[in-house]
Amino acid sequence: MAKTIKKKWSLYILRCDDRTLYTGITVDLLRRLEQHRNGTASKYTRSRLPVRMVHHETCRGKSDALKKEQAIKKLSRADKEVYIRKPWTIKR
Repeated sequence: MAKTIKKKWSLYILRCDDRTLYTGITVDLLRRLEQHRNGTASKYTRSRLPVRMVHHETCRGKSDALKKEQAIKKLSRADKEVYIRKPWTIKR
């Protein structure tokens, strides 16, 4: 019987060249970061290159990753900056 490989979902936050923040999720963090850096990942980051990763975390699954992503996207910029430095301080 073949083993099922469970995908590890990650949440990440990028800081764009214009100092804005971009939040996303993926199952392949390195590939997705490379796509952002090459300008092939999203329209938002494509026009704000270069980008650098300022936060990432592993999630329990896709549902958990989506919930965290939405919660972070609802935060103010100031709260996002706090979350980047101290992710345990923001209740989601």
